[in-house]
Amino acid sequence: MSKVNIRPLHDRVIIQRVEERTTASGIVIPETAGEKPQRGKVIAIGSGRYENGNLRKLDVKVGDVVLFGKYSGTEVKVNNEDFLVMREEDIMGVIEG
Repeated sequence: MSKVNIRPLHDRVIIQRVEERTTASGIVIPETAGEKPQRGKVIAIGSGRYENGNLRKLDVKVGDVVLFGKYSGTEVKVNNEDFLVMREEDIMGVIEG
C-alpha cells in the first residue's frame, strides 16, 4: 500500500486504482490493455461530514477495496503515483473477502 502525504478533508477519500485484472481462467490483463479499473484501495480518509451539527464518520476505512463509477473523482499525481480523490458518496460499495 502506498503512503501519501495528503490528508483529505471532510468526506473525501484518496484511492489508488487496482493496477491489474485477472480473467476467470487466471490470465492477468494489465491496465494498459483496456479501460481504467473501477475499483481501488482506500489510501487515506477525511474526518467525516457534518450533518445537522454532528460529525458523521465515514463508512470506509484505510485499506478497503472499493468500487466506484467510471468518471468518479479527480485524478491527481503525487510522487509520480496516480491517485483519485473523491467524496465518499461516489463510492458504490466495499469489496469484502
